[in-house]
Amino acid sequence: MQNVPEEWREGEERMEEMVVKRIVDSEGKKNEGQGGGEGEKESLMMELTKLVQKVVKESSWWERRGIDCSILAAAFLCLAPAFLLLGSSQVLYFSAGMLLMGMAHAVIAVKGTHLASHGSLSESQAWAKVWAVFFIEICGSFSAQAGIQGHIKMHHAHTNVIGLGDSSVWKAPFLPRTVYLFIAPLAVPIITPLVALAHLRGNSVAVMVRTILMVTLGLYSQYWLLIHVSGFLSPLSALLCMLVCRAMFSVTFIHVNVFQHIGLHMFSATSRPKRIYQMTHGVLNLPRNSLLDWMFGHSLINCHVEHHLFPFLSDNMCLKVKPVVSKYLMEKKLPYQEDSYFSRLRLFFNKYQELMVFAPPITELVGVQ
Repeated sequence: MQNVPEEWREGEERMEEMVVKRIVDSEGKKNEGQGGGEGEKESLMMELTKLVQKVVKESSWWERRGIDCSILAAAFLCLAPAFLLLGSSQVLYFSAGMLLMGMAHAVIAVKGTHLASHGSLSESQAWAKVWAVFFIEICGSFSAQAGIQGHIKMHHAHTNVIGLGDSSVWKAPFLPRTVYLFIAPLAVPIITPLVALAHLRGNSVAVMVRTILMVTLGLYSQYWLLIHVSGFLSPLSALLCMLVCRAMFSVTFIHVNVFQHIGLHMFSATSRPKRIYQMTHGVLNLPRNSLLDWMFGHSLINCHVEHHLFPFLSDNMCLKVKPVVSKYLMEKKLPYQEDSYFSRLRLFFNKYQELMVFAPPITELVGVQ
């Protein structure tokens, strides 16, 4: 790993009241004495942040957190009929139960874990930690500590920086493109808890024990309910059902994670551009999609640029500030990158070696470094 300034390794902190100072001033300090032109460019992030902060302050709790919390609650409520439908001997009802559970799991394990990792489900830091453990470990079968370290402190802090947050964690260059894009993602439910165990090395005993217990609790709870509520007759059939439900949208999940960063501008740790240039050149939005917006959340689909610029915002708030952000970036002639899901899929299929196997080229944004 490359050596970078210590402040770049700091995690994302709660920024609702200090967003201007936190994002803008911190970068301004790193560039003191570089001249008025640099300060003028730096004010772009300040201007945009103030516009977004104004929208956030004028929004109700329902808009800031309530809508997303309601979607998660609805997903949990859907689990009861899903378990009951899975106990039916009729193919149609059984299939409906499988689909319902797969969709509910996607909402909880993708949207829920993502919001929880950012602390977007509660204004209380104590409750934010509770939700992080609940969603990431119990529902997502992963380590909360490793998840936050990898996603917040690396991916968000060093977006598209080679060797740090370049999304290479999603690459598997030894796999052929068809296997990687359409078959290997089905193993995500099996791989995830194994990777979580691997990440426990070096942690305190308390963290290790908690993570193992929470992940086990989440997996065993679903297994127990399938046996005792749905009436599955054998452990193998219950485990197979768990795998199908948890892998139902894993192909799309992997696609989304690689489509929105890989293939865009990559930077070196020693010459990264300012935050607003880094995020606008290295992040891409997918178009609105009712199913994916509901299951994965706006911040992972059609508001990914907004999410990387303002990672403390909930999914609904990312959607609300989207017109403000897009208008501002276009007015300032900054990139606002958007592409369709199938266009990105076609690109990755045709240029798999270049994008997923070979090392990416480093972009130098002359004049804004």
